[in-house]
Amino acid sequence: MPSSSADTAAPPSISGELPTDAIAVEALVGRAFGPGRFAKAAERLREGRSHLIDLSRVARAEGALVGCARLWPVTAGAAPALLLGPFAVDDAFRHRGLGGALIRHACEAAAAAGHGLILLVGDEPYFAPLGFSAEAARRLILPGPVDRRRVLARALKGGAADELAGEVRPCLSPSTPGPT
Repeated sequence: MPSSSADTAAPPSISGELPTDAIAVEALVGRAFGPGRFAKAAERLREGRSHLIDLSRVARAEGALVGCARLWPVTAGAAPALLLGPFAVDDAFRHRGLGGALIRHACEAAAAAGHGLILLVGDEPYFAPLGFSAEAARRLILPGPVDRRRVLARALKGGAADELAGEVRPCLSPSTPGPT
């Protein structure tokens, strides 16, 4: 775990997640969210499935993993989409813009791969500057209890969120983004 010298160290670098990062990512997410994370509605869309490692991003500082943003394939009504989360930043690196940078990098990777839509459950004041909106997701239904005001969407392609409605479900074939 990074030391309190984070103030004087070089800024973290962001790169694609590697298979060897899995244990460090799980440990970071565990520290950030605790066991309560397994009760969240978004977890119903992730459990028993694999994230898209080629689109997921991690941050490293002096060799230690200090941040992550994972993307998972889902469908939103009839539209293929990605679910962002969990995303976490080590306590020593919070409030420095690293979380936003990780999300921007993950969104850029998704757009470059041809995906058209990203969903998440989070606070709109934090995510709105990153292009996410509750209005775009207002007609989506997630599994389990969730505050609908916290369901957010970001279109990566023009019009991808225009007709967005229906249930959000795990996607069983994550390899192709499909038309959005």
